[in-house]
Amino acid sequence: MVRPTQKRSRKAGLPPGTPMYIGERKSETTRLTLLHYDEHQAVEKPIEAVEECQSFREQPGVTWINVTGLHEVERLTQLGNTLGLHPLVLEDILSTDQRPKSEDYGEYLYIVLKALGHGDAGNEITSEQISLILGRNFVVSFLEGDSGIFNVVKERILKNPARIGKLGADYLAYALMDTTVDNYFTIFENLGDRIEALQESLIARPAPETLRTLNNLKREMLYLRKSVWPLREVVSGLQRGDSPLIQKATGLYLRDLYDHTIHVIDTIETYRDMLSGMLDIYLSSLSIRLNEVMKVLTIIATIFMPLSFIVGVYGMNFHYMPELGWHWGYPAVLLAMATIAGGMMLYFRRRKWI
Repeated sequence: MVRPTQKRSRKAGLPPGTPMYIGERKSETTRLTLLHYDEHQAVEKPIEAVEECQSFREQPGVTWINVTGLHEVERLTQLGNTLGLHPLVLEDILSTDQRPKSEDYGEYLYIVLKALGHGDAGNEITSEQISLILGRNFVVSFLEGDSGIFNVVKERILKNPARIGKLGADYLAYALMDTTVDNYFTIFENLGDRIEALQESLIARPAPETLRTLNNLKREMLYLRKSVWPLREVVSGLQRGDSPLIQKATGLYLRDLYDHTIHVIDTIETYRDMLSGMLDIYLSSLSIRLNEVMKVLTIIATIFMPLSFIVGVYGMNFHYMPELGWHWGYPAVLLAMATIAGGMMLYFRRRKWI
């Protein structure tokens, strides 16, 4: 699994609220895009100067500011000052190892969640922190890289602003969270196919490579559980909270989002149980294969025991042995040995040992 490089140790000794990006740079520049919409129209434009955000916030409608790339700390600090964000919030936005959470700062809500995606190799799972600021009439989203996860929401607003324009900024925040959670199902469908293929290889012929794949999947599921499990409390808190920023109508949508989150968590737990059981299957398969090998070797050794006894007796070379001078002695001994071996094979087969 590809995970962002976290270097929180660099912040040791710094005062609280000191902005410092500790993640891995995932975009060339920090880009700000503004989307302002109401029931009649939607306007999208790139932002060069952060002061432009303030003018749109004073207009009727909903303003969505999307920030891609968190490595330009000075520019993000300027944006935070323009929007009136608390220094601790800006610090958490730049500390990209946060667990999903929701914090109420009165005039705005701060929400953190994890976006999951596929790496270039296909089977690798990438993780990205998403931070949302929900105000009275604006939403600010912070993404580490240009993954395009919110392009679907942007297209819906640009194509039909009348429908979403009737709802407030809280619905926009819900739509962004819902898109993130819906993307989890794509990840788990791929994981399900990988687990099914691994299960078939375990039954057919387990190998050391199978065990490595199994251990990698178990680590991935552990990381996914850590990234998704706290999201249930976040959505539940937003649904049951009494913040004036969340309208009653949006609470119904949050309840549906809570159900999706529970579904995702149940899927994670199911896959974890399956992988744990597959490890037992792997160990059992190795034990069965070892027992089969030992059974074959034991049967071979058992067949050769009486033959070795006969050869040992006639290998003593005493002078007065009755059979030493017999013309048909050698063929007779060979025939006796073949008869004993054949009889033992027939006996083992009747007992279903072979």
